[in-house]
Parts: sequence; C-alpha cells; structure tokens
Amino acid sequence: MKTLLVTGANRGLGLEFCRQYAAAGCNVIAACRRPEQAEQLQALAGQYASIELQALDVADFSQIEALAAKLAERRIDVLLNNAGVYGDQSGRGFGKLDYQAWADTLAINVMAPVKLAECFLPHLQRSDKPLIASLSSLMGSMTDNSSGGSILYRSSKAGLNAAMKSLAIDLRPRNIGVLILHPGWVRTDMGGPNGLIDVEESVSGMRRLIDRFDLADSGSFVKYDGSPLPW
Repeated sequence: MKTLLVTGANRGLGLEFCRQYAAAGCNVIAACRRPEQAEQLQALAGQYASIELQALDVADFSQIEALAAKLAERRIDVLLNNAGVYGDQSGRGFGKLDYQAWADTLAINVMAPVKLAECFLPHLQRSDKPLIASLSSLMGSMTDNSSGGSILYRSSKAGLNAAMKSLAIDLRPRNIGVLILHPGWVRTDMGGPNGLIDVEESVSGMRRLIDRFDLADSGSFVKYDGSPLPW
C-alpha cells in the first residue's frame, strides 16, 4: 500500500487528498496545525482506519524535524506539500506592503516544502517510486502574469517553483521525483466561491498525474488536467 504524507490536511484540497487516497486504499499521514480541532478531518479518520493524524505547523521548522524523527522508521512514497497561505491583504499592496507577512508567506510557501523534503528524505528513499509533489499556482508563472498585484503570493509560488525545479535536478540521481502542480482555480477558502472547479475535480486530476508520474517528468510544472504551464 502506498503511504502519503499530506500537509495542510484539515480543509480544502488537503482534506480532499486525504479522502480520495484513503478511499483508494492508501495509508495517509494527515498533518495539520491542530488536528484536535479539525472536525472534518477527525470525522474522515473515523471513517478510514488508514488515516493517521499528526500535528504539524510547517512554519515551525523544529516541528518538521520532530515529526520526521517520530516517523523515523516509516516509508513515505509521496510527500505532498499542500499547506500554504495567500499572504496578500486588501489595501496592503505596493506602497503599503506588510513585510513581516511577506516573510511569513515565503517561510510557509517556499522554505517549508524544502525543509520537509530535507527532513523526510530518508523516508522517501525507502520507497520504490518516491515523489515530492508540491502545490504551486499559475500565479507563480512570470510568463502568465499580465495583471500584477498579489506580490506576496506570486513571489512565493515563483520561489517554490524555482526551489522544486532545483530539487528535481539534485534528487534525480537518487531516483526521487519532483512534481509541481497547479490545482486550478478551485472553490476553497483560499480560492473563494467564484472558482471554476471544485475540490473533487482538482484532486482527481492531480491524483492521476501523481499516479502515472515517471522520473522523466521530474521538475515539470503542470495544471491539474496535465497541461504544461509556462515558467
């Protein structure tokens, strides 16, 4: 059975990843900041014995280290970096930027996925087909940026893309793949009610990409439906 570590598992895409993978018979390590308060995730774990809840605030790197140590003997087939924040605030655009919020956004969206990859490298190396899948955004594409704004979020996702592209090259000799995913504009707390697709469609598409991943595709930046995206 495949084992996945999913960050930000308490809601939205993370919760749906847990639901779909558990339903498919996979073992899911569902990590979020306060699992004791995550009612939907707890209900899901009550439905599927294969879902294991773990407390993890990805902004606290000592917690990442502690969880990796706690799970030291485990194999992880897919590290799914789902946790993320938007960061930008209404009325705090250029000229009024909140630089602490920007630093926090970069820590969560860029540095935490790399820290997770470092700490869980031994766990991934136990897998026959290890993969680091990180949720990015088309808003991280500089080619696609024709509207400006969202400086915090855009820069963090562009940074994540650059970091994951480097990891794809650095980890290829160890046969560890890296996939950079754009989930689409999804109706979630972050995406808002006007999103074009729901979480089920987005996650189903991303699961197909993860399941059929080949090392030759490592470092690809792709939409949930498999369409390649510009950097």
